[in-house]
Parts: sequence; structure tokens; C-alpha cells
Amino acid sequence: MTCRGKWAEEFPLVFWSDRTTSKTSTGHTPYSLVYGTEAVLPTEIMVPTARYGLLTNDVNNVELSHDKDTVDELREMAKIRVATYQQRVANIDNKQVYIRTFRVGDMVLMKTFQNTMDVTAGKFADTWEGPYLIEAVVGRGAYRLSTMDGMQVPRAWNALHLKLYHV
Repeated sequence: MTCRGKWAEEFPLVFWSDRTTSKTSTGHTPYSLVYGTEAVLPTEIMVPTARYGLLTNDVNNVELSHDKDTVDELREMAKIRVATYQQRVANIDNKQVYIRTFRVGDMVLMKTFQNTMDVTAGKFADTWEGPYLIEAVVGRGAYRLSTMDGMQVPRAWNALHLKLYHV
């Protein structure tokens, strides 16, 4: 198998950099969540830094045993941070959502769909039909409708396809 370009040579480095970069959702690197300690980069071995160059074997063993003891706490804190991050993202996504709620007995209009629209009306066709009565609340945001004559409309309808009818 031949590879075009240098992506095959660069892939391990890119993969390693992704595993050693802290993520916004957890605040830690995936490597540290799995192994309990930060990874030593190959460049730190070639050009010693303060973190790597000043360690002795005894100090390193003490640090590793401390990291091994606190890895469960690190993972628990990451779980909590992921939950708060997901809640923040959900709040941002749901900021523009307007939930329509109706009560039994309310009069509503139902959105017309392409298969129920009059094909001869053209662009001036009605976009809402009705009015209908809310007969029952079936679930969260779902309603059973009936016509003004008392005939039940087949299946339940989502509140997204309904709007309040003002007399």
C-alpha cells in the first residue's frame, strides 16, 4: 500500500499531540485520565526541561505513587466537569427554543403540509388549517385534536405544528 504525501509520517505525531493536549470538557489530557500522570513528550527528553531534567529516580517514584493514589479523584473531577460542560452547552443550544403549551379545550390551528395543501392554490395557499380543539394532552408537547364538529383527528400532533387560534 502506498501513501500519497507525508500524512502517514505525520500521523503518529498528530495523534500523540491530541492525546497530550488538555480538553475543554475535562480540563485534563486523555493520557492523564488513563494513566494518572502527564506524558513526557519526546522533545522534553531530547532537550531537558525543568519538569524532566531536574527529576531523580527517587523523586520520580514518589511523584508516580502520588499520581497513582489520586487518579480516581482526577477522574471523578473530570466527570463532574464534563457534566457541567454538557449542561452549559445544552443551555446555549436551548436558549432560542420556545416551547408551546396548550390546555384541553384550547382552539388551535394546524400547519398544512404539502400533501394536505390545495395544489391549485399556488403560493397563496393557506399555511394553517383549522380551527381544532385540544381534546387531550398525550405527552410532553403532544396533543390529540378534534374538529369543531367533534370528529377526532387521527394520531397525536406535536406542538411545533400547532399554534393558538384567537377568536
